[in-house]
Amino acid sequence: MLSRVASSVYWMTRYIERAENIARFISVNLNLNLDFPAEATHQWQPIIMATGDHELFEDKYGKEYSSENVINFLALDQDYSNSIISSLRAARENARSVREIISSEMWEQVNRYYIELKDAAKTDYAGRNPHKFFKIITMRGHMFTGLLYSTMSHGEAFQFARTGLMLERADKTSRILDVKYFMLLPQAGDVNTPYDSIQWAAVLKSASALEMYRKRFHRIIPKQVCDFLIFDGNFPRSIRYCLKKSEISLHNISGTPVGTVSNRVERSIGRLCADLDYSDVDEIIDIGMHEYLDSLQTKINNVGRDIHDAFFKVISSEEFSHSPQ
Repeated sequence: MLSRVASSVYWMTRYIERAENIARFISVNLNLNLDFPAEATHQWQPIIMATGDHELFEDKYGKEYSSENVINFLALDQDYSNSIISSLRAARENARSVREIISSEMWEQVNRYYIELKDAAKTDYAGRNPHKFFKIITMRGHMFTGLLYSTMSHGEAFQFARTGLMLERADKTSRILDVKYFMLLPQAGDVNTPYDSIQWAAVLKSASALEMYRKRFHRIIPKQVCDFLIFDGNFPRSIRYCLKKSEISLHNISGTPVGTVSNRVERSIGRLCADLDYSDVDEIIDIGMHEYLDSLQTKINNVGRDIHDAFFKVISSEEFSHSPQ
């Protein structure tokens, strides 16, 4: 496969998944605001801090971390490269360049998705009905992923698409969890209170994980929530599940069995998956949850760079879509 085609398919799904996960990210706070409207006004700044783009935000909005400014920045700011609308624009351009590779249904979906979002931005739909707005974005992401799996041949292009989708999902699940564990809880005295339980339920909802979590653990216990979102081998948004699927796809691309290594990216993804296989939540808590998740995000980004070096490096800088923050 041409490197240009592989890159476009890979980034198409990364950007689609990024848009969906930013919507989930914002939904955490929107759900909290329903239960704690008076106390939750301070909780918008951590979301920007978790993206690592707080300097970009403050250049435009100063230190006014209001819900309106944060939502506009993360969802509708066309100058911010990682906003929902910018991600969808990039996904659409990548999809346009590989229309002969993807299915017509996939192209129609991503094209309609972007046009609908542009129209919603003009009418301030996000400001007037934010809960419904971000729910629609989440469902549009689900629809695209469903079309990817059901209308595209599961050959080499599909494996690149699944790799991008799963790496992006693993990264964003770690960030959603990090915001709650390290940043959102205002006081240590709130731990194990109803306030704390509602926050953890919001985190599970943001990952569409609440029902599956309850089937396994029943009660919401912070350590078990972390265990589920990081280590569960069957839930499709857990970090371990996503990285395992990425590893399988990368080996399908190279044609080497899982457990063997033929290039640098297989070594880095294999080492990362092995670390998750032989770690547990108690060990992570001893290390420090935030420190662990921060290190994990760096390792996921390193896998992304190794993918670029292994498969896309021959592409000129003008053709190559920028990597995530």
